[in-house]
Parts: sequence; C-alpha cells; structure tokens
Amino acid sequence: MSVHEHGNPARDIPHYFAVFHRFLGFKTYVILVLAMFAAISESFGIVMVLPIIQNVSGESAAKDSPAAELIADILARLNLSDSMALVLGIIVAAFLLKGLLLFLAQGYSALLRAQLLRELKSRLFSDYSRMTYGYYTSKDTGYFINVINAQVNHTLTAFQQLASLASHLLTTFIYLVFAFLIAWRFGLMAGFLGLAVLAFFRGLNIYVRGVSRISAEENGRLAKLLVQFLHSFKFLTATGQSSHIQAHVLDSVQNLTEYEARKGVAFALTNSVREPISVVFISAILFIEGVLLGRPIGPLLISLLLFHRGVQSIMQLQMAWQGTLSYIGSVELVRDELESQSQHREPDGNISLPPLTAEIKFRDVYFRYSNDSSDVIRGVTLAVRARTSVALVGESGAGKSTLADLITLMLRPTGGQILIDGVHASDVELESWRRQIGYVSQETVIFDDTIANNICMWTGDVENDEFLADRVRQAAQKAHIAAFIEELPDGYQTRVGDRGLRLSGGQRQRLFIARELFRNPRLLILDEATSALDSESERHVQESIDALRGSLTVIIIAHRLSTIRNVDRVFVFEGGRLIESGGYDELKVITNSLFGRLVSMQSL
Repeated sequence: MSVHEHGNPARDIPHYFAVFHRFLGFKTYVILVLAMFAAISESFGIVMVLPIIQNVSGESAAKDSPAAELIADILARLNLSDSMALVLGIIVAAFLLKGLLLFLAQGYSALLRAQLLRELKSRLFSDYSRMTYGYYTSKDTGYFINVINAQVNHTLTAFQQLASLASHLLTTFIYLVFAFLIAWRFGLMAGFLGLAVLAFFRGLNIYVRGVSRISAEENGRLAKLLVQFLHSFKFLTATGQSSHIQAHVLDSVQNLTEYEARKGVAFALTNSVREPISVVFISAILFIEGVLLGRPIGPLLISLLLFHRGVQSIMQLQMAWQGTLSYIGSVELVRDELESQSQHREPDGNISLPPLTAEIKFRDVYFRYSNDSSDVIRGVTLAVRARTSVALVGESGAGKSTLADLITLMLRPTGGQILIDGVHASDVELESWRRQIGYVSQETVIFDDTIANNICMWTGDVENDEFLADRVRQAAQKAHIAAFIEELPDGYQTRVGDRGLRLSGGQRQRLFIARELFRNPRLLILDEATSALDSESERHVQESIDALRGSLTVIIIAHRLSTIRNVDRVFVFEGGRLIESGGYDELKVITNSLFGRLVSMQSL
C-alpha cells in the first residue's frame, strides 16, 4: 500500500497506524483508551468546579447549559449542594485518577516501544539472513546498517509521536464535548477553530513529510560513505586519499544539517503560535459572551477553561502530527524494506538432504545475473562425485566463482537443472544442504573476537569445555596455524580485531580455513583459498587438503595451478562454457588445450 506523495498527510494516518498494528496488534490502541479516560476524568474534574463558583457567586444553573443543570440537579438530590468539601474531594479524586491513567498510558507506551524495537530489528535481521544473494548485491552495506539501526530508531520516535497524536485527538474531542455541554456556543466555536488550525498547518505538514523522506535517504548515503571509508581506512590513509571521500561525507553531513534545521524551524513556528492563538480566541469569545451577551460568569469561566484546554490540545495534536511526519520517512523506509524482503526471500524446498553420498550434477545449466545481461554460465553439464576432489580452472571472468555460488544454491540457474544426490535444487531444504558445506574464499571472513571463537563460531565455551577445545586445536593444526597461536601470550583467547586486522593476510586465511575444517563439512569449496599465503604456508595447507581426499568432496577454484596437481578431475572453463575436462596430467599434454597453455604460462 502506498501513501500519497503530495496529498494531505492526514489521510494517511490510518495507513501509518496499520504499519504499527502489524507488529503490535490491538495493543496499540490500549494507549488511546487510557488517554481517553484520562481526558474524561480531567474534564469531569473541571466541570465540578462549576457548582463551587455558583455557590460562591449565588448564580443559579444556566438554563442553556444542560450539563450545569444536570450537575445541580444531581447534587441537590444527594443533598450535596452545600458540601463544598465533598465537591473539592471529587475534583481532587478526578485529577488523581487522570494522573494515574496518564502514567499507565505513558508507561505502556514505553513498553510497546521496547517491543516494537525488538520486533523490527529481529524481523529485519531474520529477513536479511534469508534474502536472496541478488538482492544483497543490489544494495550497499551502509543501506542495510542505516535501515536496521538509524531508521528503526527513528521509527520508534514516530510511533511515540503517532500515539501522542491519537491521544490528543481523543482528548481534544472530549474537551470540546464537555465545553459544548456547558455552553454549546463554545463547543461549536472551538470545533471550528480546531478545523481552521489544522487547515492552516496543512501545507507545513506536507513540507515536513517531504523533508523527512529525503533526510531518511540521506542518512543511508552517509552510512554507505562511512562504511566504505572505514573498510578502506588503511589504503586511503597510506596513500593520502582520504580527502576524496571526506568531501562527499561533509556534503552529506551538510545536507542532513540543512534538513534538521528546516524541521526545527517548522517546529518553532508551530510552538510559537500556540499561546497567541489560544489567547486571541479566548479574549474574543470572553468579550462576546461576557460583555456583549451578558452570560452568567460560572458556565462562562468553566467553558473558557475547557476551551483553553481544547485549544492547547489541538496545538499539541498538531505538534504531535508534525513530530510524526518529521520521522515518517523512516517509517516508510522500514516499511518498504520489509515489503522488499518478503519479495526477495530465498526460495526454500522441503526435502532435507542427508549427508552427500552420490554426486552434484549440472544438466545444461545457464545463468545470468539480470534479464538485461548476457549469460555468464552457458550450457554447463558436469558431475562432481561425492568424496572426490575437482578443480574449476579458467581465466578471470570464466564463471568459476559463479559456479560455486550455484553449488551452494546462493544463486539459482536461469536454465537447466542442478541435482544434489538426485534431488532437484528447488526442492532442497537450504539449511540441510548448507550445513554440509565449508567455504573458504579469497576474501577472508574474520570476526572481532577471540581466535577460538572464530574457529568454533561460538559453538560453546572453549575455556571450560575440554572436548571442544581439543577440536579447535585439531582444526588449527590441520590449517597449520596452531604453532603461531600457541606462541601468542593469550593463545586461543587472543582477540584478532575488526576483520582480523591484528593478523597478517596469511594468518587470517589459515584461521579462515581452520574454521571450515572445524565443521567437518561433507563438501569443501576453496575459492582462491591459498592465494594470500606464502609458498611455505600454501604447501602446508595443500598437504592438509590432500589428507582430506576420500573423506569429503573438495572443489578447488584456483589461478595458481600448483594447488590442483593432485585433484581427481579438472574442469576448464572459458566464457562461461565448460570446454575441457579430465585429469591434471591428461589435460596438460593435450596439444593446443587451454589448460596446457595455462600450465605453460605458469611454468609448471
């Protein structure tokens, strides 16, 4: 459901309530009920002042005030007309009840905001963990961080303002009803005034909503720039190029500053006219009713008080609505992201795969990244038998990494079939398949935690679980990083820093490999896994990989062909097509073969 781009924002109030109702249900409206009864209690307390004024002034109940007559009649029947102490007690009780109800309303609102925070952030993170790889690549990291962090927090503020808006709307209505019952002319005047005030601010509300939308987008741009700067900090600082990205950051900050100032000026305008509007209209009505028409002072004063509270409530309503609109861009961004996630969720099958025992088969597989791009995988047919090792070889852009993504089902073929132990990829329960996969890429994935937790991925408490600690050490030994770890002062409890920046490139890569070996996968994919290692480390890791032969399926993607000498089969790709396959030594000696040329270029 879309909201109006330029129309009256008030028409979209039900839509915005529906966004929050989706996560909070009818709890959203409990606040409104409490606020309504608080307003009734206060209004009743104010009206009860009327008998006291009439008793002091000697006035009788006004004939044109049904409420005044009703109160006088009730008090007379109960013989309380002259009991000022009891009436004062009723007034005090009414305002105490109002205070209690407001406390409950505001406290419950705080609980709902906390629940909304949990629901939105949990839902978004859950959706992010299941979104398609294509959608992930269509956005930048800053976008996702901006939505789940800054924009969700702004959405909570919008919810608070929207709840306040609805409360003030009910409160205003109740004040006007009581004012109408005491002096119906006041009620009509206040009602018309409320409509006039809201009409006066209509243009300002549209303006604030527009600023809110572009501000939410600008926050995303700034988050993207900051993430890119921090990820590239070493390079930008070492080469003195920080100023290039700094100019864009400062431009974004300047834009956000301007948007914040615009919203601030709009709030200042609204706040500055609150008292003048109330005073002007109250003075005019007091002059007309009291001086020109000579109405009784009792109902006049009570109606004036109710009218004043009504006008103030109308202005608070406007400020709450303006406050909502100042963050409505965040609400819309979060809402749109949730809708996008529902449309870009990974398709999941219902067949749980047991451990891989037969083969992974490609049948005439095609793949393209978008409808307007060309195929990057073209009619590939091959089979990778379980517990064998294979290599995917070819020049850059041949489609090797794309094939790996197809095997993990991160990508789905646009043509042809992928079968895993005879089960069609579309029928595979993703978690049952991916639990079997170990994946080591050229781009290391290291978390800002201890070495032990990076290897076991928080499976348990390594310090207090000797069996788990032994598994961690074995994985480190297989990846030939154990000796380095044990020389560190804190050993396996050494923290490695953000993205493992306290380690060398080769150490990060071996730690990455240790993590995947710890999992005891059925399928191990090595995508340029040894490219960052020195020759000695590469040799040790290669020995570890060779030792795994026959126990699991290994798929190696490599430019350095020395790492694939011992594989069972080599698949050679060019331009997304499989053009050669066979053993290493078999392909090496074929005249004019692409693999032979690649081996020759590396002098192997």
